[in-house]
Amino acid sequence: MPRLELNILGCGSAKPTARHLPSCQVLNVRDNLLMIDCGEGAQMAMARQRLKFSRMRHIFISHLHGDHWFGLPGLLSTLALHELTGSLTVHIFADGARLLRDLAKYAGGDAPYDLNFNIIGTQPACIYEDNAITVETVTLNHRVPAVGFVIREKPKMRHINRDAVVQAGVPNWAMNSLRQGQDYVTPEGIVIPNAQLTTDADPSVSYAYCSDTRPSQRVIDAIQGVDWLYHEATYGEDYLRQAHARYHSTAREAAQVARDAGVKHLILGHFSSRYTDEEPLLREAQAVFPDTRLAREGMVVDLLDANSYTF
Repeated sequence: MPRLELNILGCGSAKPTARHLPSCQVLNVRDNLLMIDCGEGAQMAMARQRLKFSRMRHIFISHLHGDHWFGLPGLLSTLALHELTGSLTVHIFADGARLLRDLAKYAGGDAPYDLNFNIIGTQPACIYEDNAITVETVTLNHRVPAVGFVIREKPKMRHINRDAVVQAGVPNWAMNSLRQGQDYVTPEGIVIPNAQLTTDADPSVSYAYCSDTRPSQRVIDAIQGVDWLYHEATYGEDYLRQAHARYHSTAREAAQVARDAGVKHLILGHFSSRYTDEEPLLREAQAVFPDTRLAREGMVVDLLDANSYTF
């Protein structure tokens, strides 16, 4: 089965702690790795989770607060040492690209890969597409320009009903068109409906990453119906005033976003350093949205199987 796995490398907020690394995730899409944010320690976390540097081709940076991208210079240097070839694209705001171009001269040296920048803005847009997925930006409500990302699988192909195609005498060359939903026409001109020769495709899965932001109706509208949502929960309700003053959300507010957007599963992250135990945040969220779990460094979530996640 094609792989679609979320790897949590860091789920802390800006102030470093011994418990959490800053924000960083890696999405494994059919063995191609997409990094979302790149806080300090990202490359070490990749090594611990045995993620292959050679599979990294795209990095998406949500905003330019340091805990979301200060790991990039070191990662760029390490990718050069791993002799990554081909191209690496960083999707980032213009100011970040300008700074990284200068840093890359020292961090990457004479890198064997081509470093490219895709300049993003705060207006929603599709910023990446391949044969498996699309990546769209979502406007967040933060102190600096910030976006979230929605990754959507493209529609998958239908499954061949082997017994039916053998009985109908369908040749091998017609299988791909059947998977794409086309009917089969026999040499005699008889049309055999696709539904008689195939079964439904597997459902496509979607994942939304929203950190850092106040609760936002724009976010709710943009992520309607996604399967998985990672939403910041920097504080509990006991620090609601601080959360809003700093343009963050509480765990309860993250759950309200998930509920109002009709998502299936919620993952909380971006925890404040003031918490030595996030279980109260989890209980706070689950009172509103029961299918909630806490992010943890080293956590791997199979987005194709809601019951499968490991540490």
